[in-house]
Amino acid sequence: MEKIYTYVAYVHFKDTRAYSFKSESNDYRIGDKVIVETIRGNELGSIAKEGIPMDEYNKDMPLKPLLRRASKEELAKYMENFEKAKEALVLCAEEIRKLKLDMNLIEAEYTLDRSKLIFTYAAEDRVDFRELLKCLASDFHCRIELKQVGTRIKAKMVGGLGQCGRELCCSKFMNDFEMVSINMAKNQLLALNIQKLSGQCGKLKCCLKFEDEQYKELRKGLPKLNSKVVYEGKTYRLSSMNVIVRQAKIENREDVKFLSFDELWPELENKD
Repeated sequence: MEKIYTYVAYVHFKDTRAYSFKSESNDYRIGDKVIVETIRGNELGSIAKEGIPMDEYNKDMPLKPLLRRASKEELAKYMENFEKAKEALVLCAEEIRKLKLDMNLIEAEYTLDRSKLIFTYAAEDRVDFRELLKCLASDFHCRIELKQVGTRIKAKMVGGLGQCGRELCCSKFMNDFEMVSINMAKNQLLALNIQKLSGQCGKLKCCLKFEDEQYKELRKGLPKLNSKVVYEGKTYRLSSMNVIVRQAKIENREDVKFLSFDELWPELENKD
């Protein structure tokens, strides 16, 4: 009898993204370990959030099925695969060293049935890994996949703490990476020190994007830095601004003043 899938379940694996799967039942709770069918084969994941009826799912895309709750044997096999993948990572790194390939190995992962071994690596350019594939297939006797990722994905996978002292945003909750430009730092009146503005991936910090729209709104109607302003009949240069506390620094050869926006620009007093 053909199975009838009436619910959508949300499952995540090692990352924070919740993937959608069709399910016969909605009898799953957050954190439950389940077996799902993926393009890589059957895999073990965790229920990320409460499921919904299929008729409330408004995305036009085919879904793979959630097969069942994970058994004790499958959970044990998952942990065994995890340990074996560590060993595979060491062996693969040794093969890369022997072949003198310019690639930075990040992670190794077995599918649940151990029919496939996936190695994730970062590299600046394309790598000719045909000889490496032969060596790995001989070492592990299963299908081998070599997956190249960029520096942002590498930072997400490796994890760590940012300069703010908190877990990296990319590791904690981000799944998609939008473009971050130096103009966002300019909008926030930050010093254009690339080293300080760059994250562990070596690219501009993703957090510059988070508040960009708010800073654009806060700067509406304000003059540009280094422009001339007149205060109490004297001409000054606008040397810096803090749009959060609404304070400006103005200076000339004789004087330096720190003034609130309301003192310097009374016409902005009612600005939201």
